[in-house]
Amino acid sequence: MKKLFLLDGMALIFRAHFALIRNPRINSKGVNTSAPMGFVNSLLEILKKQEPTHIAVSFDLSAPTFRHEMYKEYKANRQETPEDISIAIPIVKKIVDAFNIPRIEMEGFEADDVIGTIAKKASAAGGFQTYMMTPDKDYAQLVDDNTFLYRPSTKGGIEILGPKEVLEKFDLDRVDQVIDLLGLQGDAVDNIPGVPGVGPKTACKLLKEYSTVEGIIENVDQLKGKLKERVSDNREQAILSKELATIKIDVPVEFNEEELKVKEPNKEELVKIFNDLEFKTLLKRVFPGEAPKKVAPKPGEQTSLFGGGAPAAKAAPVEVVEEEIEIPIDTINSINKNYRMIDSEERYQELVDYLMKQKEFAFDTETTSLDSLVAQPVGISFSAKKDEGYYVPLTLNEEEDQKILSHFKALFADEKILKIGQNLKYDIQILDNVGVEVKGPFFDTMLAHYLIEPDKRHGMDTLSEHYLNYKPVSIETILGKKGKKQKNMRDIPASEVYEYACEDADITLQLKYALADQLKEKEAETLFNNLEMPLMETLRLMEKEGVNLNVPSLETYSVTLAEEIVQLEKDIYALAGEEFTISSPKQLGIVLFEKMKLVDKPKKTKTGQYATGEEILQGLKQHEIVGKILDFRQLNKLKSTYVDALPKLIKEDGRVHTTYNQAVAATGRLSSTDPNLQNIPIRSSRGKEIRKAFVARDEDHVFMAVDYSQVELRIMAAFSNDEEMINAFKAKKDIHTATAAKVFKVAEEEVDADMRRKAKTANFGIIYGVSAFGLSQQLDIPRTEAKQLIDAYFEEFPAVKKYMDDVINKAREDEYVVTLMGRRRYLRDINSRNFTVRGMAERNAINAPIQGTAADIIKKAMIDIQKWMDTQDLKSKMIMQVHDELIFDVHKDELDIMKSKIKELMENAYEMKVPLEVEVGEGLNWLEAH
Repeated sequence: MKKLFLLDGMALIFRAHFALIRNPRINSKGVNTSAPMGFVNSLLEILKKQEPTHIAVSFDLSAPTFRHEMYKEYKANRQETPEDISIAIPIVKKIVDAFNIPRIEMEGFEADDVIGTIAKKASAAGGFQTYMMTPDKDYAQLVDDNTFLYRPSTKGGIEILGPKEVLEKFDLDRVDQVIDLLGLQGDAVDNIPGVPGVGPKTACKLLKEYSTVEGIIENVDQLKGKLKERVSDNREQAILSKELATIKIDVPVEFNEEELKVKEPNKEELVKIFNDLEFKTLLKRVFPGEAPKKVAPKPGEQTSLFGGGAPAAKAAPVEVVEEEIEIPIDTINSINKNYRMIDSEERYQELVDYLMKQKEFAFDTETTSLDSLVAQPVGISFSAKKDEGYYVPLTLNEEEDQKILSHFKALFADEKILKIGQNLKYDIQILDNVGVEVKGPFFDTMLAHYLIEPDKRHGMDTLSEHYLNYKPVSIETILGKKGKKQKNMRDIPASEVYEYACEDADITLQLKYALADQLKEKEAETLFNNLEMPLMETLRLMEKEGVNLNVPSLETYSVTLAEEIVQLEKDIYALAGEEFTISSPKQLGIVLFEKMKLVDKPKKTKTGQYATGEEILQGLKQHEIVGKILDFRQLNKLKSTYVDALPKLIKEDGRVHTTYNQAVAATGRLSSTDPNLQNIPIRSSRGKEIRKAFVARDEDHVFMAVDYSQVELRIMAAFSNDEEMINAFKAKKDIHTATAAKVFKVAEEEVDADMRRKAKTANFGIIYGVSAFGLSQQLDIPRTEAKQLIDAYFEEFPAVKKYMDDVINKAREDEYVVTLMGRRRYLRDINSRNFTVRGMAERNAINAPIQGTAADIIKKAMIDIQKWMDTQDLKSKMIMQVHDELIFDVHKDELDIMKSKIKELMENAYEMKVPLEVEVGEGLNWLEAH
């Protein structure tokens, strides 16, 4: 049969935009391209995997529809369309046209009416299987034996619904009853009123007995209690709602089979559009194995999708896509590049003499592994001038390589020359592995870009294409493929590597030129030079040092957890009355909500399964089985993620070495991987057992943990200049007790544990811009009580409220916020007309300066501490950082001086109106010390 796909363009645009709202795709022009990218990805999935023979896209038009004429409140409660979506709609339409896919639209009707009509005409014509692609469940009313609902999920995956699936999903007897169901329960999104108080469960029960809305109304006298009253009072509204929910199948649009056939895309037009959007990867997917030709704008033609129809003479010139062909590595020199391999004693010294005369040079290492602690250098490349590069190959013979490297030790140790690199921490460690010390000053292009655009990606390929309009040769081109395994760089002859390596150094140098100007423009030079660059070396030393693990204790604990998990399984099966896969959301949902019926109206995911996430189950903890399921999940996570995984990460030196990521969290906080130290649980007694396994290196050492006390609240007090909070901190009061006393209007000695708990949650919630709903969820109290708590808080601390309002207003002007040390967080959606999008930006505006300042303060403390420790020739080491806490492996002979000096340095890292305070603990393991 012929395969027809009908796409609801507007619904797919909205889905794509909101699926990426927390991590939007912003191109170099500052345009959010999430929606076009998501739409194209969905379209390509269909074209390549489903292989339709026919296709069309329908879009809603701006003109009112017949539904608005029937009911003026139709869709009246919808928020303003986000600006990014308004920009995306015409772009997506251009993309659809360039794919040579027909757009079918009709004024007075919505896309679902147009699609419904075409689908039914295709069904009547015969020989077609039609798939209506949309996340909108209302289309289920149109399904028949040859017409299917094709629903993509925001979390990935596809749900295909035929008649059987629709009846199962909605618990109905006939497909057309979907309309009656929608008429009864209404639709909050489209502002279809329905019958107040009638949800899907009640509606389905009524339809099974009375078949239709009209049948229910006719038999209203047989209903009882409030239900009878509700249906009786809302008869006309129910009929209207059903009519509003009915998708029209008689729209005056033509079904032209020939026009709907899938055609070859307009290559020239797509290349131009994708180039403007910077969709280079998608371009390759559309034209695999082909080289898009150069595309230049025609005279008088608009050259940018973002020019708003401006003529070519006034628009910015389009970035031309060069032919995407792989350039053989041995011909790169022909493109005006001076790349050379240096492989003799005489040449080594010539290169060193040349570089020693420069103010700066970029360098890069080719290595045997991505693990910086074990990798060995295969070669080193240098560049001190644009389009110039020199590669020094190594042999992996220790004696020979030491002879070669001896020529370069003075160069790398020269503190008058700026060393430039991309992810320098890695390259410095690689050279440290072979006895070459690299001294600053440094310029890391990755970290420079992190300060310039903290929310974007910072890889060299991305930066090169953005700032240099140049696509580097890929590592895959050099390594090639060997079966399913890539070759290692050491397996490639130096003659095939050197030009690739030189290019890396050359590009890094050119990026430095571009990014240095950007740092000045964004006023981030001081932060870069005084904080991020010195911190890089501090983190490298911590990574190199690592931490000792008590493996036997973890192995014992793993057995204990396994036994507890087995017992929990037995308990859960007993309470459920059957065995099932507890970790399967689908099976769990059926047990909890169909068999045990824990709630009347269980929530469902977009794929139609029962929602069994953490938040849902936390609200059902009063049921014994739910508490055990939550315990089961927690123990499984502890066992697999930490207890069993940590011993596997131990290196040859017997220690675990995390990697600290400086350029990941947009707020300025550090993150860590392999293992992720930031997420090791500390609140539960079971989680604390994991911290107990982190131990001092030997009997002569102890752990010392130094933790900033309530640093973010202190920063809030300083930012807001709230005298009450400042005085409480200066008087060393318990801030949560002091807050509770103010909010609940009692003396501090009368504050009970519940008052303090609520005040503590409010204190920290305010920093994150918590709403009454959010606070009610956190405290498990009614929303009205949560609102009263927030109102009382702001009444007692008006300066805090003023600060929050002021910082949001300032952010609306600047479109960014800034920490005390000058770190910016850009908020491009702060002026959005869409409430949801704007609200997220406003919460970031409140929190980012506070969390970012806290991150900057501990970074400054780490730098100061490492400098001091270097001057003291101590046996003690700084080994871990977890948010506001630093952990040290301290020699017992140095414990007193470490305690006093570290406390002093951390409390004086930055001067504010509110004094910084730290808590110091010691012990044989991390738990005891903390």
